[in-house]
Amino acid sequence: MAVRGGSSSTSTNTMRVSIIGGGTITDDEANVATAVGRELGSRGHTVVCGGLGGTMEAVCRGAKAADGETIGILPVEDRGAANEYVDTAIATGMGHARNALVPLNGDAVIALSGGPGTLSEIGFALVYGRPVVGIATHDVPEIEIVSTPVEAVDALERAVESEREV
Repeated sequence: MAVRGGSSSTSTNTMRVSIIGGGTITDDEANVATAVGRELGSRGHTVVCGGLGGTMEAVCRGAKAADGETIGILPVEDRGAANEYVDTAIATGMGHARNALVPLNGDAVIALSGGPGTLSEIGFALVYGRPVVGIATHDVPEIEIVSTPVEAVDALERAVESEREV
């Protein structure tokens, strides 16, 4: 079963979820990102992110705490630049242009607090037709805004399952 844009997920129970958010975040934002990663990992979903610090590190840390898998799509040429919680580091050497690749490689996207880079990733996610759920993120009409990591993952699972039935 393929999902949007030729995704390779084959089970209705697991998916790749791209997490986007700021590279510099507050402690509260880090706690939310860690909880999102933990929730995804506990449900067997793979985290896809930009692979560096801030939101990316926090979500990977949470996923690893729940024995989840993580993929980091790095803006730099050195895979060694990935945060310590990334299982598979993909070096691109593309700088911010890699923002197109992060949502492309997920079946769905969770957008957290962030700046213009996060906003560009939201735009790409919507261009690619990915469902996007947000917690304290940019005000974009196509994003389903929720309050908790559990609500975010529940909403994405419903959206992806609905797509698979089409």
